[in-house]
Amino acid sequence: MKRSSLPLRLWRLSCLALLCCASLAGAAPLEPVLEAAQREKPLLLDTLRQLVAIESGSRELQGLEQAAKLIADRLRSLGGKVELVDTNVEVYRMEDTPEKVGKAVRATFNGTGTARILLIAHMDTVYPAGMLAKQPFEIRDDKAYGLGIADDKAGVAVILHTVAMLKSLNYDKFGRLTVLINGDEEISSPGSRAMLTRLGGEHDVVMSFEGAGVRNDGLSLATAGIASVNLTVKGRASHAGSSPELGVNALYELSHQLLQMRDLSDPAHGVKVNWTMANAGITRNMIPPFATASADVRVLRVADYDGVEKKLRERIQNKLLPGSQVELVFERRRPPLESTAASKAFASHAQGVYAELGLTLQVSSSAGGGGTDAAFASLATKAAVVERFGLQGFGAHTTDAEFVLIGSIEPRLYLAARMVMEASEGKWRK
Repeated sequence: MKRSSLPLRLWRLSCLALLCCASLAGAAPLEPVLEAAQREKPLLLDTLRQLVAIESGSRELQGLEQAAKLIADRLRSLGGKVELVDTNVEVYRMEDTPEKVGKAVRATFNGTGTARILLIAHMDTVYPAGMLAKQPFEIRDDKAYGLGIADDKAGVAVILHTVAMLKSLNYDKFGRLTVLINGDEEISSPGSRAMLTRLGGEHDVVMSFEGAGVRNDGLSLATAGIASVNLTVKGRASHAGSSPELGVNALYELSHQLLQMRDLSDPAHGVKVNWTMANAGITRNMIPPFATASADVRVLRVADYDGVEKKLRERIQNKLLPGSQVELVFERRRPPLESTAASKAFASHAQGVYAELGLTLQVSSSAGGGGTDAAFASLATKAAVVERFGLQGFGAHTTDAEFVLIGSIEPRLYLAARMVMEASEGKWRK
């Protein structure tokens, strides 16, 4: 019995060894892609140097034009059909929307396959012109510093060099690879939101290149939606000492309105309505003829916007002072990015790709504090829309601490290029 079973046991051990080898081989990185990422690393750092040297605040049209030209020239040199899109033609005007917003860069690469993949990032920053002189691009240890480098010039650079990697590898199995870099994200994308939604609906996968955190090397499947409420009360001025009864006190009416709208948050469903600013009156001895207040609104589902706005408009009908006028403006600054089955599957597959490098990729389905253009791209599709394919970094919107981790360049380039490949060949759906 023992002798006769020995060949069988050896056969089983041989099969197990083969399976282990196959498993290890499957987990190994694709060397040509990894080598391409290694070649692009110093080039990406140089691109970051060039991008950071351009002051491209959302309202700095000259800087945005300069950045757009640099990006357009790069994409054109890589073989893309490139156009500068004037997004002012379909702008959504909010209280802080500038008269004119910067152009977007759109590039299209046609391949031999059928999958349609959209890569998005933004070139604008929150910083006004003049700050660059004190904070130029700088490398210290494993960090590259610069204004806007983490949010989101690194995302732009990763896209440019991911496309460069694919070109160097002669990879074109996608049907259409589209790149969109806009210049108005930091002011809630008033000009580019409609185009983002359109393009999102026309593609099978959307990869957004906002950065990942220093401690959270991962991707995001959800972000909060952001809205603002502006409440204006008009009353009637009168002398506060001799004839207050002739006035209509806008401050009293505003106070009444705020008190009756203080309970609209719904924490169980992620709805937050918080009144954050108020102003009233002209001088101490005058009954105030006007008053204003603003609220910050956050939601986790697009549908919740309608419910919040409906309640607000119903409440303002109940006035304390009949002679007052109450007006409300509800601005939907950003929709939430909602996690879908397709997004979860795509991110799960990305975890397997990242593991080829021996790294763990975290995936978050919980909405963070900031909004994202990926949310606009998700409005008209149930396709995979996944955020944070950019570099790991820290300090976005700070004045002296914004950086990206240089050590994240190769892994993130590898991940982005591999996921374009996996999306092109539909492997993530299997």
